[in-house]
Amino acid sequence: MNSILVEGQSVELDQNGFLVSLSDWSEAVAVALARNEGIELSTAHFEVIHALRQFHAQYQLSPAMRPLVKYIGQQLGADKGNSIYLLSLFPGSPARLASKIAGLPKPDNCL
Repeated sequence: MNSILVEGQSVELDQNGFLVSLSDWSEAVAVALARNEGIELSTAHFEVIHALRQFHAQYQLSPAMRPLVKYIGQQLGADKGNSIYLLSLFPGSPARLASKIAGLPKPDNCL
């Protein structure tokens, strides 16, 4: 089992770097998870992260890319609800990476 140290507390991660317990998430944990991915979180990142956590609370799942883009567009505006914007914040696989940093499970159909 992997773990990260956040504010003096050990937070357990699975073999893919996702939180074992969703209740361990905090903004400080998000910063540590993002740092592990080489990302420095900004206000724009946190807007997406909080929207993603809202999506998870509403639907009890982590969205794949297409539903993520649609939801971000509805919540944050059309200028942010597109894959290019999300890729600029979360390179590679925005749905997987943003879910990881938001403390959510890996989306089902993400590699």
